[in-house]
Formats: sequence, C-alpha cells, structure tokens
Amino acid sequence: MKREITLDVETTGFNALSGDRMVEIGCVELINHVATEKNFHVYLNPLRDVPEEVVKIHGLTTEFLADKPTFPEIADDLLEFIGDADIIIHNASFDMGFINNELELANKELIRMNRIIDTLAIAKRMFPGDSKSLDALCRKFGIDNSSRTKHGALLDAELLAEVYLELIGGHEPTFMMGNLKDLQNGVSKVERAFHAPREFPISDEEIRLHEEFLDKITNPIWRKEKED
Repeated sequence: MKREITLDVETTGFNALSGDRMVEIGCVELINHVATEKNFHVYLNPLRDVPEEVVKIHGLTTEFLADKPTFPEIADDLLEFIGDADIIIHNASFDMGFINNELELANKELIRMNRIIDTLAIAKRMFPGDSKSLDALCRKFGIDNSSRTKHGALLDAELLAEVYLELIGGHEPTFMMGNLKDLQNGVSKVERAFHAPREFPISDEEIRLHEEFLDKITNPIWRKEKED
C-alpha cells in the first residue's frame, strides 16, 4: 500500500522570508494514487494583516482569520497527518518555502525536499510549451473545476489529486514508465530485466543453400562486401 498526500497552502503574499505567512492548509490522503475520504484542513491566524489584493485571490480576510489557530498550535496535527508519506505539490518550492519556514519558527523538524513530488515540474516535462497552471491541467484532463471561483487550499488539494492521477497514467497508473521523482527532474528512468542474447548457429546445409542462391544473382552485394 502506497500512501501519499496532496498539499496546498494559501498565504498573505509571495515571500515567506519577507514576513508573509500561511492562512490556510489543505491536504488530501491518497492510497495507491487514489484519494480517500481522509483530509486535513485548517485556517490559520497569520498574526498580521492580509493585504486587500491577496484577499481578492483567496477571499480570506484579516477579520475572518482573527480567531483561527496559529501555526504552532496545529503543527503537530499536520505532521501527524502527513506522517512518512510522500507529498505531492503543484509548484513545490512556493508551498514548501512557507511550510518549512513555519516549522522552523515553531522549532519543529523541517520536511526534507526528497519527499516532495512536484506536479508542476512533471507537467513541464510532459507538456513543453503548454500552460501548466492547475486550472490549465484540469482543462487538459477534463477535470471539473467550475467550483474554483477563488483559490482554496482544500479544493486545490482535491483537484491536484485528480490531476496527479492523470499525470501518472489516468485510471491505469501502473502504466506510468519510470520514477516520478526522476521525471520531475527531467530524467526518464525505466528498469528492465536483463535477458542474455540468444545464439542462432547456422548449419553447413544452410550455408550451402545460401551460396547456391547467391550464384543465381549477378554481382551479389553480399559477396562484394566479403571481397572488399
């Protein structure tokens, strides 16, 4: 049984290192690449104002978030839900920048990046030149995202679970060739069993018949190559 987690966050801005904070986390559990009914979802008090231009993106206001828990209050619950599963994220450097920044501020162990599968990197490899946004991939794969009028972490994690299934081969994910972490790094790695070459010995009778056949051809190239 393979357990994975799709994850998405909403924030107060674009740079965790300049003081922006998370305001929402959404996670969806996958078993053998398929979403179960187990989710993790929380709104967070960022302990700062949410800029109006960002509110227009996700709809989460300073007033709405004022009575929500802070990240340190839910950090252990988040880490327990994720466990040792691989984490699937669309544009992983953004989300993990915020997750690990908050973990560091809360004096928690950071999540190693070798556990992350970045669907944006996979999409770039699979569809060069096309738009790679979550909405664009939903349209490409025929996934209904009509309820996504604003960004929302849990909804985006649910849509990402469907996109991820399509990226690894649709409803036949075992058809996916190679390793996902190799694919997101631009490497196609396929394991194949070694088979020793078979020997096909030629009998004297077959050689004689072949020579008789060549006698019937004017200047056969096979003999010419041997003479050269």
